Amino acid sequence: MLAGFDHWPDVAMRNFFPSTEQLLETDQFILFSQHRVVADRHKYLWDFSEVVHLFEHAQQPLLTARNPDLVALELKDDSLLPDSAEKISLRSLLFNSEQALLTVGKANQILEWFRAHRHCGYCGRLTICGEQELLMECRSCNHHFFPRINPCVIVLVIKEDKMLLARNARYRSGFLSCLAGFIEVGESAEDTVLREVKEESGLDVHNIRYFKSQSWPFPSQLMLGFYADYKAGEIVPEIGEIAEAGWYSVDSLPTTPSARISVAGELIDNFVRQMQSGAL
Repeated sequence: MLAGFDHWPDVAMRNFFPSTEQLLETDQFILFSQHRVVADRHKYLWDFSEVVHLFEHAQQPLLTARNPDLVALELKDDSLLPDSAEKISLRSLLFNSEQALLTVGKANQILEWFRAHRHCGYCGRLTICGEQELLMECRSCNHHFFPRINPCVIVLVIKEDKMLLARNARYRSGFLSCLAGFIEVGESAEDTVLREVKEESGLDVHNIRYFKSQSWPFPSQLMLGFYADYKAGEIVPEIGEIAEAGWYSVDSLPTTPSARISVAGELIDNFVRQMQSGAL
């Protein structure tokens, strides 16, 4: 059962795909337009009275959270939005708050799943919305499509009192962070740690230990955070993937991700605190 819906009663359960006539005045709305979030300064949740005139200009409403009930609306025409409204990227919410990222990120993931499964991947026929589950159903070949997540590992490699930090060649953030990669078919998370570290840095690691996980909506990932100890090898950044990589002590850290919003930042911050306290 999707998190946030597990306490609903079996009877009279509200549909995940309500019609516009079934939307409630107590609902709050997350608006999307052209794959971007509609916000008004730091405001990203809209009241019923502010968006009721947009219902006829929106795609299928999607219920994305409960208590309070949050509804994602993708606008077909955003010309009726207030002048103060602007379309922002989901990544811009990284600098807003963790709650904003979690709330809007979850809505965006459900919306992206809905967009991607309007047709059956087996027979190509149109799918229909589930009645009491968050699913798209093909009545032609009887296949069901539920929202999916993509598991990834993110790992901070430790060598004595230093940590391995790298900059991804595809991003221009300027941050140096942990190594990361998607889990491939047939791999355990630990297998992926070994492979990704070897591919991206040329290093061998051991003593892999789990730290924590984090939902990461770019586009729909579950990040599994690990520590691993250096075993052997010299740093050789993967061409086209890693722009630079090196060993850094807690006293000479470059700019790194915030621990407030990312498991990468938490991995780094936790190691720094342990080193400073003498726990390691």
